[in-house]
Amino acid sequence: MAASVLRQISRELGPQEPARCQLLHSKKLPRVREHRGPLTQLWGHPPQWQPSFCVLHGDGRLEWFSHREEYENGDRPLGSTTLTGYTVLTSQREYLCLLDALCPDSSRDHTQEEPDPLLEMPVSFPLFLQHPFRQHLCFSAATGEAQRAWRLALQGGIRLRGTVLQRSQAPAARAFLDAIRLYRQQHGQFGNDDVTLGSDAEVLTSVLIQELLPALRAQTPPGLRGAGRARAWAWTKLLDAVHAAVLAGATAGLRAFQPEKEELLAALEKTIRPDVDQMLLLRARVASRLKAEVQGPLESCLRGKVDAQLPRITQTLLSTVEAELAAVRTLLTQGMDRLFRLLRGSSSSTQLRKEVYSFGEMPWDPELMQICYREAKRSRGQLGQLAALFGFFGIQSLVFGAQDLAQQLMADAVTTFLQLADQCLTTTLDCDQATQQLEKVRGRVLKELLKFEGDVLAVGSPALTIEGIYEDVVRGFLLQRINRGGPLPLQGFPWQDTGSIPGLGTKIPYASGQLSPRTATTEAPQSLCSATREATATRSYSAVGEKPPPAATREKPT
Repeated sequence: MAASVLRQISRELGPQEPARCQLLHSKKLPRVREHRGPLTQLWGHPPQWQPSFCVLHGDGRLEWFSHREEYENGDRPLGSTTLTGYTVLTSQREYLCLLDALCPDSSRDHTQEEPDPLLEMPVSFPLFLQHPFRQHLCFSAATGEAQRAWRLALQGGIRLRGTVLQRSQAPAARAFLDAIRLYRQQHGQFGNDDVTLGSDAEVLTSVLIQELLPALRAQTPPGLRGAGRARAWAWTKLLDAVHAAVLAGATAGLRAFQPEKEELLAALEKTIRPDVDQMLLLRARVASRLKAEVQGPLESCLRGKVDAQLPRITQTLLSTVEAELAAVRTLLTQGMDRLFRLLRGSSSSTQLRKEVYSFGEMPWDPELMQICYREAKRSRGQLGQLAALFGFFGIQSLVFGAQDLAQQLMADAVTTFLQLADQCLTTTLDCDQATQQLEKVRGRVLKELLKFEGDVLAVGSPALTIEGIYEDVVRGFLLQRINRGGPLPLQGFPWQDTGSIPGLGTKIPYASGQLSPRTATTEAPQSLCSATREATATRSYSAVGEKPPPAATREKPT
């Protein structure tokens, strides 16, 4: 905790680099669109395929009911779950193969005493939610279109729940992740994986269950009922019960620690801030001595095991982010072009308001943003090579981080366009003048997108501990190696002059310059002006279950 507070204070007091990117920061918190509809679900005792009504809430929580009326009447759901750690599968064969791998004998014996509901009714449009430590959820949609809509919505909820700690800049969140990493290192686990996806209680639960899993596998499977896939299904139910018990204990423990944590943060702030200069000076002296000790062996290690791999790794990361940024620019340009076409035509104020509202919701539209997200998915295979080279297994975290980056960048670009459009459009402009002003805003936003930059490598964990300083020294050498390495394919990238590439957790600075307002008239610009104000106003609404103002205050699109 002290290390995180020191890091935050040193950033506050340190020299601030001038921000190149002038995009406004969206005030909307990350969320998913609420999605609901009928599905067929495998549930009950014994489990059978039965109709259900499912609701995915904006905070990534999934609920299911027997009928729509139960949901509309506010009744308790049959069940619910947070989507942290799940994976969506849309192939029944792929899911059955996964079940076969869960228990040692499951692939050898499919002749079961009890009927297997997964085989009784082949599923045309399945949605299997698989979790390494929780019971699997099996759904089926009525059509391929419904399956795709649910898949995109569920994947958005999984990512939202998974990156909650990675998105946080709070010292407590940083300290928790550092503590988990150091705890695992003390137990001989030095590689990176996706165990830190989720909330603090969920991460702690995953770490503990990973430690319990060998004992559970050794003691439990012989006592499970059934054979083959029925036995694998029973194993997931057992894991789910263990996960629920551990999660409840972790949640209760963290909740009890909350008052102490707040007191500790306040005390550390009072203790560290007055002496921060001396502490940073002491840290620099220790780092200098450690650097002199490890430089020789480290340089030798880098030459032998790292240098040859750096160009390929850097190219993979750069190409992934470049493709995502290009997709964001394309999608944003298409949205602005639609507004221009409506403005030039004889569109009604209702149409303009509807289009402006849709434009403001682009970052949260899973179908539209899929154009950007799939670029990160395509690189999964290449990123997977990092596992063999460096023992890095956090591929899902990298993919989620790149997708979060694309969504945040789109949200900031949309916010900037709406804010600047609201400033330059007034009621005295005719359509041609309004279009000219919006063209300037369009050029301004696209220019700022090209200035976007960030760091793909995390900052690290500076602290007055030998472990933390050692890690910073090693990371410093590695970063120097990357910066002075051989020629890399950076030409044409918007961040090439800085030597850094966009990465996880990047925050886009607030704008410092705005276009000057003009004066205007005619219905179309006036309607677009009011519509942009309404769309901009929605940026401050609640992130969970966020809805536009009621019909009495604004005209919602149908």
